[in-house]
Amino acid sequence: MSIYCIGRNYVAHAKELGNEVPTSPVIFMKPSTALLGKGENLTIPSFTSDLHYEAELVLRVNQMAKNIKGANVLDYCDAITVGIDFTARDLQNKLKEKGLPWEKAKAFDDSAVIGEWIPLTQDMFETPFHFSMTQNGNMVQEGDSSLMIFSLSQIIDSITEYFTIYPDDLIYTGTPVGVGPTSKGDVFEGFFEGKPVFKVKVNL
Repeated sequence: MSIYCIGRNYVAHAKELGNEVPTSPVIFMKPSTALLGKGENLTIPSFTSDLHYEAELVLRVNQMAKNIKGANVLDYCDAITVGIDFTARDLQNKLKEKGLPWEKAKAFDDSAVIGEWIPLTQDMFETPFHFSMTQNGNMVQEGDSSLMIFSLSQIIDSITEYFTIYPDDLIYTGTPVGVGPTSKGDVFEGFFEGKPVFKVKVNL
């Protein structure tokens, strides 16, 4: 299983971190070991003092594909949910300053949370997807897929230009504005169209 991630896919989020708004999808990857086990708590890694949460829509791939143009999402993905892309922000900033890759800040063990899967149907695409996340009961992020710089279809096109996707691969589609620090004891809850899909606790 491969985990593909899209960075800076919402204008407001790119600006909140002082990044340029991209003109093509920013793609990075996480290994399968980055996936936090279902029902497990998160332990903040010892190498960061500024771990940030980033809630995102996540697609599940169900069809092998390569070099797709004008993708119909339903042809290649069968489910959607909300997840978290945890980022060691302090480490990422140091790596970016030196022009180095982000993997140590983005792809470490347990850095990817995944919610319960919602089967995709054609009628779901008639309106934008909405998602949100709370931190200790307080709303911290709200997302609307119509605000994405690159649509779900464009994301699939871009990823498959470089990589062959396979069933059960995951695609994290980018986070909206509102990312912030994670503390010991935090509880994160994710919602897709108002329905709870995950609850993750951070160890004390």
